[in-house]
Amino acid sequence: MTLDLYGFWRSLATFRVRIALNLKGVDYREHRVDIFSGEQYDPSFRAINPMAAVPALVEHGQPPLTQSMAILEYLEEVYPDPPLLPASPRARAHVRALAMIPACDAHPLLVPRVRAYLSDVLVLDEPSRMAWLEHWSLTALAALEQHLAAVPGPFCAGASPTIADICLAAHMAGARLSKFDTSAFPACNRIVDHCMQLDAFAQAHPLKQPGAPVQG
Repeated sequence: MTLDLYGFWRSLATFRVRIALNLKGVDYREHRVDIFSGEQYDPSFRAINPMAAVPALVEHGQPPLTQSMAILEYLEEVYPDPPLLPASPRARAHVRALAMIPACDAHPLLVPRVRAYLSDVLVLDEPSRMAWLEHWSLTALAALEQHLAAVPGPFCAGASPTIADICLAAHMAGARLSKFDTSAFPACNRIVDHCMQLDAFAQAHPLKQPGAPVQG
């Protein structure tokens, strides 16, 4: 069965779900919701996700699933191979905690609706708005760097990717697209660069999606 994914090329949360679907070999087709032009506010999409945010995952005959982290957990339960969480409860909690630093602490402060509020309501100029985004993006990477600096393996928690790697890769993609200086985080960069050598990550990257700007 082919799943329907509603997303957008620049959405880091959609990037997370793409990676998980690719890693697990799940067939899906993506429907573009242009969050730059406001398509997420159309009544037809609000019927899928009243929060007017991507991603949303739709399985025939079932209510839509929203929130990327909930979708990742669902995919892990329904398609358990390959696993994206370790076997032991403590290791699973650790991986979830790593994933939540970028996905739950930082990402909500960086999304388009927050950016719009900063500019339209608080009337911040572009340099001030970018300083906000850079601060919260790099704050998350600094915390992750402390967790990952002594990790010997190629991934965040062992020899295979987990949801922590998925969330780190998506967050780093956003930082790099924004041209933030991430050189102070060598462990994060090393892990992400290793992840991006895998087709499941590389093919899910925002710049590989329809509608993304062509890179020179």
